[in-house]
Amino acid sequence: MTMTSGPVVHPGEILREEYLIPLNMSAGALARKLNVPRTRIERISTEKIGITADTAYRLAKFFRTTPQFWMNLQVAYDLAVSADEMTTTLSKIDEIESA
Repeated sequence: MTMTSGPVVHPGEILREEYLIPLNMSAGALARKLNVPRTRIERISTEKIGITADTAYRLAKFFRTTPQFWMNLQVAYDLAVSADEMTTTLSKIDEIESA
């Protein structure tokens, strides 16, 4: 079973490359629009922290997306990172046999 398919993309990279840069908007400016601490958006956009449900709702409202879009990016990232970290552990688990 393959856990990952392709490079892992942090949601902060999507936020930075697909939203902030094209809009010529700083993390601080977005933080003010979302009414969150500047450091939250800075840390997300520099891929130091992930996106929480709270932030997903705020980003969805501002960018006219859905909170699921942002949370799906985060879950996909978390699963890919975990799969890479758990390769050895997972290889020791036997799969259920077919009936």
